Amino acid sequence: MNLDRDALQKKVHELYAREHAELGERGTLEHLERGDQWKLANTLSAGGVLVFPHAGVHDCGYQIAACVQAALDSGADKVVVISVLHAFTPTMEKARVAVAAGEDPAQFEFWGIQGPGIEGREEWRGDHALISWRHFWRAELKRRAIDERAAPTVYERYPYLAGGRPGDLPGIDELARLMAGAAVVSTADPFHHGIGYGDAPEDSFDHDAAGWARAKAVIEDGMRLLEAGDYWGYNEHCVEAKSDARDSGQVVRYLRGGMTGEILDMSFTDASALYDQPKPTWVAGALIEWKLSQ
Repeated sequence: MNLDRDALQKKVHELYAREHAELGERGTLEHLERGDQWKLANTLSAGGVLVFPHAGVHDCGYQIAACVQAALDSGADKVVVISVLHAFTPTMEKARVAVAAGEDPAQFEFWGIQGPGIEGREEWRGDHALISWRHFWRAELKRRAIDERAAPTVYERYPYLAGGRPGDLPGIDELARLMAGAAVVSTADPFHHGIGYGDAPEDSFDHDAAGWARAKAVIEDGMRLLEAGDYWGYNEHCVEAKSDARDSGQVVRYLRGGMTGEILDMSFTDASALYDQPKPTWVAGALIEWKLSQ
């Protein structure tokens, strides 16, 4: 499927702006209150990682809120967010496809880790993956009457082209130092499915009970590969599952070491209108808890 990636990026940002406006202060508070059902600070304090979706905020905002609350409750004075970096230019997508086919990621200009305060490439500035995270972070600080200047420092980092070799990424050692003593969270939409994502109509299924079970099983397959430290197998899995976390997942597992993951909750977003494609076209998100292996 040929995509106008510039047009899609613009449309995604317009969608996020509209959904956040619809959410408003009341809707935001409802998601924050719903996120209170999980108490996950101890996972972060012990060096584990929480993963939240970045799909439609109406659908998954409460899962993001749970991670914001855990980060604030962890007692850490810094929070590192390992983000997805979407391929919103043809050259970024070409590089990603080439690396998935086995080419050396080091030959591509995008290879490395981006983020605020890092000199070099700045594709991260146009990405939408952390828009809702920032929204709920600010809202929770307000709810708790915490001045932003007194809050933990948040560092956003965007790896690209791990290619089964996260330890070779330029900037990985600096990121390891940054993560020392930090609460670490990440974001992923680990399952994209349906006609709008290139699946044949006869191979596309709805987000009913059977589709939901299939999505959960596929996401868990990827988690098992990360648990085993099979970075290349995970990279291949992400291509098949249409997971956008191929780089962030590898980096988190490499830097945190052995972990055991569990899906705590799932959500989905209908993306058929975004892609102007028939249903079923949808994204499954998950709130995932990663605990350090004993």
